[in-house]
Amino acid sequence: MQRRQVLAIAVPGALMLARSAWAHHGWSSFDQQRPLYLEGKAVQVAWRNPHAELTLERPPNLQLPADLAQRPVPAQASPVDGPALLQAARLPTRNDRRWTIELAPLTRLQAWGMPPIAEGTDVAVLGFTFTGEKGDPVLRAEYVWVGGKAYGLRSSPA
Repeated sequence: MQRRQVLAIAVPGALMLARSAWAHHGWSSFDQQRPLYLEGKAVQVAWRNPHAELTLERPPNLQLPADLAQRPVPAQASPVDGPALLQAARLPTRNDRRWTIELAPLTRLQAWGMPPIAEGTDVAVLGFTFTGEKGDPVLRAEYVWVGGKAYGLRSSPA
């Protein structure tokens, strides 16, 4: 096989592998000191591993709900101070209309009893984005509210 043919096969494969590794980053890539709140419609949903994700289209006049700090959140196996996160929640400073919301792996979503989210569903999310809101508009979900029910996503139900 000629060198050119080897490169034609190897380079695209390496790029796909690098993209997969980048796409599946842990919690450490996200600013966990600054919880953000988003809500809107799920306009695109990918219910798959390594984690489910959706594209959320937020309304142009998004505001923090007056009752956000008082919302009950489920206990998780990991030590997550849900009430403190709700109290500290802010809206993003950037004005992107569409955000990619990273959910949990399917096994964890099933453990929570969370049904697959359909396109067009109203969704609210509390989570974390990159430090300084730099990069793509991505939010790693800590809590998701769908159909009036809250789900914790960092770990399994406590």
